[in-house]
Amino acid sequence: MPIDATKPYDESNIFARILRGELPAETVYEDEHALAFHDINPLAAVHILVIPKGAYVSWDDFSDRATEAEIAGFVRAVGKVARDQGVVVQGYRLLANIGKRAGQEVGHLHVHIFGGQPLGPMLAR
Repeated sequence: MPIDATKPYDESNIFARILRGELPAETVYEDEHALAFHDINPLAAVHILVIPKGAYVSWDDFSDRATEAEIAGFVRAVGKVARDQGVVVQGYRLLANIGKRAGQEVGHLHVHIFGGQPLGPMLAR
């Protein structure tokens, strides 16, 4: 069920629980600012989620409240994961759903990295 990205951060969301070690994740990258792991329901040959370690609901929340170091660290983590997963040469897609109308299902900022296969059009009409 899509979430309302204007609501306060919910500490019980699945990504918060993964960050606390309460739930497992198949980690591909971690540093002080970000965690990246395989999506449990992949939609492409490569489907990785990258999340900031801070409690941010959305891009607008993150860009408003995160420190410069957190922002730079998160953006660098997304690029590093794409390089490490080998999708840069073939091409890849980044996707961040924000809010109900965009289909955001977890109330923690996350970026999907899709690649490893042709991805087709961005949106269906």
